[in-house]
Amino acid sequence: MAARLTQLQDAIDYQFKNIALLEQAVTHRSHNAKHNERLEFLGDSVLNFIVASLLYKQFDRIDEGDLSRLRANLVKQATLAEIAQRLALSDFLRLGEGELKSGGFRRPSILSDALEAVFGAVYLDGGFEAASYVVGRQYEPILLTVDPKTLGKDPKTLLQEMLQGRRLELPLYLVVATHGAAHSQVFDVECRIDKLDIVVQASGSSRRAAEQAAALQAIELVEAIEPTKTGRTARRARH
Repeated sequence: MAARLTQLQDAIDYQFKNIALLEQAVTHRSHNAKHNERLEFLGDSVLNFIVASLLYKQFDRIDEGDLSRLRANLVKQATLAEIAQRLALSDFLRLGEGELKSGGFRRPSILSDALEAVFGAVYLDGGFEAASYVVGRQYEPILLTVDPKTLGKDPKTLLQEMLQGRRLELPLYLVVATHGAAHSQVFDVECRIDKLDIVVQASGSSRRAAEQAAALQAIELVEAIEPTKTGRTARRARH
C-alpha cells in the first residue's frame, strides 16, 4: 500500500514522514476500524481556514458576507469531489467489499471526505505550513477562474438562476454515453433548454463535471439571446 501511495504523494506534491497517516486518510470506515473520519474532521477545519485566508488575500474589496458565501462554494462537497477526481484519489481508496461493489470509489461524499482527511493528515505530518502549501496548490487553478461577482457559483447554479430570472423552465441534463473502464469513465452529457431550443453536449470525468461543462456552454448561448427574441430564436451547439 505504501508503494502505491507514492503516486498520490507525487500528485499532492508532499512526501509524508509518517505514511501511516496517509494510509488512514484513504481508508473508509467500511474497510476497517482505523478509518479516516477523525482526519476528515480535522481536515475540514484546516481547509476552511486556509481557503478563507486565500480569499482574504486575493479579494480585498469583498465584504465578510460575500467572502463567507464564496468560501462555502469553494469547500462544498461537489468542489472537493472534483479536486479528488483530478488527483485520481479514487485509485487509492481503501473500501469495504460492499462499497466497492456499489461503486463507492465514485461517490462524491466518499471522495470529498477522503480529500479532507488527506488535508488533515498533511497537517498532522508536516504542520500548518505544509497543509497551506498542499491546499493552496489544489485551489490555485480554481481561484484563477473565480468571478467574485458570482461568488464562486458553479455553471449549473448560474444557469439555473439565469433561467429562473427569465421565468423559464430549468434545464434538462441527460447522460447520452459513457466511455472507459469503471474507475476512469468519461461521461457525455446533453443539456437541453427546450423553450430556447438550445441543445449542447459536453464530456467530463464524472457526470457532474460533464454537466458543469455543458451548463457553461448553455450559459453562453442564453446570454447571446435577446430577451425580446426568447420565444423565436433557436441556437444549437454540439461539441
